[in-house]
Amino acid sequence: MARTLGRLTARKVQNVKEGIEAGRPQTPGMHCDGGGLYLQVTERGASWIYKFALDGRVREMGLGPLVIYGLSEAREEARKARQLRHQGIDPLDHRNAARAQARLDAAKSVTFEQCAGAYIKAHRAGWRSAQHAGQWETTLATYAYPIIGALPVAAVDTGLVLKVLEPIWTSRPETASRLRGRIERILDWAKARVYRDGENPARWRGHLEHQLPARSKVSMIKHHAALPYAKLPAFMADLRVREGITPRALEFAILTAARVGEVIGAKWSEFNLLDKVWIIPGSRMKAGREHRVPLSDAALAVLKGMLQFRPTGDDLVFPGKDGKPLRNTVMWDLRKSMGARTSPRTGSVARSAIGRTSGRATTTSLSSNRSLTPLAARSREHIGAPICSRSAAG
Repeated sequence: MARTLGRLTARKVQNVKEGIEAGRPQTPGMHCDGGGLYLQVTERGASWIYKFALDGRVREMGLGPLVIYGLSEAREEARKARQLRHQGIDPLDHRNAARAQARLDAAKSVTFEQCAGAYIKAHRAGWRSAQHAGQWETTLATYAYPIIGALPVAAVDTGLVLKVLEPIWTSRPETASRLRGRIERILDWAKARVYRDGENPARWRGHLEHQLPARSKVSMIKHHAALPYAKLPAFMADLRVREGITPRALEFAILTAARVGEVIGAKWSEFNLLDKVWIIPGSRMKAGREHRVPLSDAALAVLKGMLQFRPTGDDLVFPGKDGKPLRNTVMWDLRKSMGARTSPRTGSVARSAIGRTSGRATTTSLSSNRSLTPLAARSREHIGAPICSRSAAG
C-alpha cells in the first residue's frame, strides 16, 4: 500500500537545501510529502506549500521557505492546518485573521504621548503660529504625560482623565479647560486611527460636566481694564517720544485697532501705501478670512519711520532680534513700564471708535470702490489728528 504521509526523506530535502545554498541550479517541480504538503522548487529557491480543499474551493497556503523551515517543521505546520480544515475552518483565513489581530493589538499598545506627538505633528501646519503648538506641548508635558503619557492610549479612561484634571481644575481653570479639550481631541484622533474604541472619557457634554464644576463657577474671567479715553492723548504723547521698534509696534496697533499677533507678524507685502490700506491674509487672521484695514496718516507715518529698519525682500515690518518676530509680550511689558495696565484692544481708541466688539471687526473693511464707511472715515480722521498737541493744550 502506497504511503499517504511522509513521502519525502530528510536526505532528499537536505540535498535540495544544500544545492540552493551552493548556488547550483535546481530542477523546478512540486515534491509531494503527502497530506497536502508539498516542497515547491523553483530556479530561485524552494518553499513549503500546503494544498487543501474546503467547501469546493482548492487553495494553497504558503508555510515558509526551505532555508528557514526544515522537513519536520513543515510537517507540523501542515498537521495544524489539517486539524483546522477538519473543524470546518479555513486555515488560510484563520492565519490571516490572527495576523490582523496581532497588528491591532500592537496598534493598541501605542502610548498616549505617542498619539499626542502624532496629533500635534499632523495639525501643526494648520495652526496659526508655532506658539500655539508650543502651548499644546507644554501643557501636555506638564500635566498629562506624568500621569498618562506612558500608558497605552486604549487604557485611558475617565478615572485617569480626572486624575490629570482635578489637581488644577479650581486653581488653574483656564489651563485645565484647555488641557481637557486637547486630551479629548487626541483621544478622538486615536479612535479614528483604531488605537482605541468606545466613548471619549475626556468629553465635557453629558460626561465630565457631571463630575467637574463648570469653569464659570470656579473662576470668573477678569478682562484687562481699558485705558480711559481721556488719558489716551497723554499716553500717545509719551509713547511717541520713546525710541525703538516696540514703541512703534504698539503705536501702530493702537492706530489700526489690530491684534498684537497681527502687528508683530505684519510684512511689507501686505501694505498698499498708495491706497492707504493694510491687507492681512486670511492665514494670519483668527477668523481665517482676509481683513482690510484702512491706514490713517498717523499709521502711515509709523510705517515710513520703519523703512529705515527694512532690509531687502519681504521682511517683517516690526522685526525682533535676528529678524525674528517680536515676542507677543513686549507690548504688554512696555505698557506696564509706562504705567498703563490695559489690553491693547480694549485700551485703544481705534477699536472703540471703529466699532470692534468682542474682538471682532465690524466696520474696518473697504468697499469695492475703496471708500471708507462713514463711521470708519470719521474714525480714521479722528485717529490721524494730532492728539499729542491736544494733550499739550489740555
